[in-house]
Amino acid sequence: MSSVPSQQIPGFYHRKIGDIVVTAISDGFLDGDVSVLRNIEPDDAMGMLKANFRAGRRTYVNGFIIRSKGRTALVETGSGNYLQPTAGKLLQNIVAAGVDPNEIDTVLLTHMHPDHSAGLTNMADGSLYFPNAELTAHENEPKHWLDDSAMAKADDRARRLYFQATREQIAPYAKQTRLFQKGEVFPGVTAMPAPGHTPGHTCYMVEQGGESLLIWGDIVHVPEIQTARPEVAIAFDTDIEAAIASRRRIFDMAEQDGLLVAGMHLHFPAFSHLVKAGTGYRLLPEPWAHEM
Repeated sequence: MSSVPSQQIPGFYHRKIGDIVVTAISDGFLDGDVSVLRNIEPDDAMGMLKANFRAGRRTYVNGFIIRSKGRTALVETGSGNYLQPTAGKLLQNIVAAGVDPNEIDTVLLTHMHPDHSAGLTNMADGSLYFPNAELTAHENEPKHWLDDSAMAKADDRARRLYFQATREQIAPYAKQTRLFQKGEVFPGVTAMPAPGHTPGHTCYMVEQGGESLLIWGDIVHVPEIQTARPEVAIAFDTDIEAAIASRRRIFDMAEQDGLLVAGMHLHFPAFSHLVKAGTGYRLLPEPWAHEM
């Protein structure tokens, strides 16, 4: 008689874009309340979540491995052990997916927040989790997080979790860092800046063989709410109005072009399409494909 399972299978899922293989990797999830949302009343936000059978604001955290032209990139590194114990699973799921962290030659960051970049290094000893990888990000990211004057204006939580955490994480990669403005940053992957959530927040378009995938980073944090009401922002946005503008622009592009999208905070494995729904939009998760 087989034993009763006590845990889920490892969190990874493969999707082909032409000849490029994109693997969604789960880092876990982070729980919080709706008080961090802006341009919406808390009762309204909770009503929308309950209407979607969500008990509260649970933020899923994803990363993506991209294998193209014999190379291996990782988009985002997860939250390491900086945040809640329900997250920080990305490294073990990378290994479960059959990828040796040493074979990753490029780490692409959409931005430098702790649920995206705090898995770069081991906070206990400063060692690199991806020793052979070139750290790649928009030039405005380190420019902002290494700015002492910007750090002085932040509250205690932001100084610790954003500015200090970023500095600790990226310092060991100083000799293997490449910054960009836009354009191709990895074979078949083009950087598309979408500032607002952070100054250098970036989406990545994966294209090959007539197929495409837009990895849109933190365009949304609470998909049940922000797709239906794009004007809803979050306290973690560096520039709320710019974040809303970027969200509307990316939504319009995704909907008009019928793009397959994936995001760091969409429900795993995240691959979805966006369609118009009234004055907002609705996400249609792609069905699980049993063959690649």
